[in-house]
Amino acid sequence: MMVSTKVVSSMLLSYHMAAVLWWCLIPLGAGAVVALGSPLEQPVTPLLRPRSQRLQPRQTCNTATNRQCWTTSPAFNINTDWEASTPVTGVTRTYTFTLTEVNNWVSGDGGFKAKAMLVNGQFPGPTITGNWGDRINVTVVNNLVSNGTSIHFHGIHQKNTNNNDGVSGVTECPIAPGRSKTYSFIATQYGTAWYHSHFSAQYGNGILGAIRINGPASSNYDDDLGPLVISDWYYGSAFTLAHRVNSPTNPYIPGFPGSPPPSDNILFNGLNRRANGASGSYRRFTLTAGRKHLLRLINGSVQASFTVSLVGHSLTIVATDMVPITPVTVTSLYIGVGQRYDVIINANQPVGNYWFNTTFSSAPCGGATNRPAMIFQYLGASPTANPTNAGTVPPDSRCADLLTYSPIVSKTVPSASFTTGNTLNTRLQISTAGGISRVYWPVNNTPMKVNWGNPTLEYVKNGNTGAMPADTNVISVPTANTWTFWLIVNNSSIPHPVHLHGHDILILGASPALAAPINPANRLRPYNPAVDGPALKVSNPVRRDTTVLPAWGWLAVAYRTNNPGAWLMHCHIAWHASQGFSVQFLEQLGSIPTTMSLDELAGNCGGWDAFYPGTAPFLQEDSGI
Repeated sequence: MMVSTKVVSSMLLSYHMAAVLWWCLIPLGAGAVVALGSPLEQPVTPLLRPRSQRLQPRQTCNTATNRQCWTTSPAFNINTDWEASTPVTGVTRTYTFTLTEVNNWVSGDGGFKAKAMLVNGQFPGPTITGNWGDRINVTVVNNLVSNGTSIHFHGIHQKNTNNNDGVSGVTECPIAPGRSKTYSFIATQYGTAWYHSHFSAQYGNGILGAIRINGPASSNYDDDLGPLVISDWYYGSAFTLAHRVNSPTNPYIPGFPGSPPPSDNILFNGLNRRANGASGSYRRFTLTAGRKHLLRLINGSVQASFTVSLVGHSLTIVATDMVPITPVTVTSLYIGVGQRYDVIINANQPVGNYWFNTTFSSAPCGGATNRPAMIFQYLGASPTANPTNAGTVPPDSRCADLLTYSPIVSKTVPSASFTTGNTLNTRLQISTAGGISRVYWPVNNTPMKVNWGNPTLEYVKNGNTGAMPADTNVISVPTANTWTFWLIVNNSSIPHPVHLHGHDILILGASPALAAPINPANRLRPYNPAVDGPALKVSNPVRRDTTVLPAWGWLAVAYRTNNPGAWLMHCHIAWHASQGFSVQFLEQLGSIPTTMSLDELAGNCGGWDAFYPGTAPFLQEDSGI
């Protein structure tokens, strides 16, 4: 199905094109735009409002020589704190995503995937595109045969719209097969995000895509190349793989219960050569000599983290997840699962073809059976020739985030407020119940398990959150607009990419990465308040929504309680989320029913109850998220 995008403007017709031109042109890179009336956008009658509420024409100042500016009247720019102020565009971008299930689907590398689940028949799904301040409406039609689903918009804060966060068993009942749901939210942030299903390990079968919200940038560029989704790809069904990973009796790596297999490939916007070279083709992006190009990098993997590098070129980082930063130029860049980076490539090399490589760490944070790469091709170079220079292997990332980035909009937390009282411990655990052994990743000794048919927001609606089972891992944060601090401790050899919904986290500090985390002699390196406390960075630390918890170590984070709702914080390795590595922060409980409409839960939950468990072919056997 084609993506349907409508533009709904609240400007009067009398303003005509002078009034709507800026809001209705979406830059697509290389100077191209999609205009009102194109195949992607159809005009509708503008909504009439009282004169006092009408949006006035705005002037954009966002040009190739001044990307820091966005609009001049009113003024929005790179220094605007979007937690405090957001443009109101009056524009609605409307998408319809139809999910389908295909057996033995021919992947973008020519291999056969046993069970593919696709968005509008493609992988990755269509890119959601809008401008800062637009409303985004996404109708999800579930035509899957065997699964419910929900769609999470990873990185989108869902300010005051937690009921649109798209987490099965937390913010909604799953969308049952044959039914649909419309998600609606304001793009209060700008930058690069992505969407994926949040129903067990389902997104590993293909339900994911990019989100591009246009806005200012901290460094100038000429062309926006758009999103590049880099994702691991398994030919087996994600559910089949998860079932084996969750069993301690037959691990993929002998002697390491819970270990997953390496992926069969790494795909670049869904394309690559197959590992054996028998099929597929390299993804190619075009660079124009003498111009600077913005590239939006997304790690949409189930398991794999990696380092990227472009032979002969550097990458200038301008955003970590959706947080603009002071530009930093690097020759290679580590990207954990769920993370995004906006980078600028200066096409200042001779016209030719250049390898864009992904390299894996020696530490246990994912791998593939091939040497994944794509090609950046200068305009005028051969469209079929492969590069001849393989490049230099970048330094081993050891699966560690760089914690020296400096956000443009500064945030500072009170250093005296950080204590070890709010500690979340995780470790690998094997438990047996009903004669069946399972691998878990519990938090504070409890692996999460949600009830698809009775989500957290349903408890909130009914006023009985006190009755929620202990294994829903609910943590109450009742006070509004305060800093809340958390120490996350990892009693294992596996680094974990940790993602918080609804917020950015301020990363105050972390243990150094280990060179050999699977060494059996390793032990926990606990947080030492006397030594580690003074080293915490409380003035404008790195801020993002996904960061890495080091092996055998700790991670100190903070976030501000300014967004009522039930917000997950979980490991973004799909197997570990399936095994229970998650908590949910119930934030400002008393404000949730008055901030959003909880009556919207009824339709979805009624459809789900009619489907599950009575007619469902498969029952829940994991955390459910």
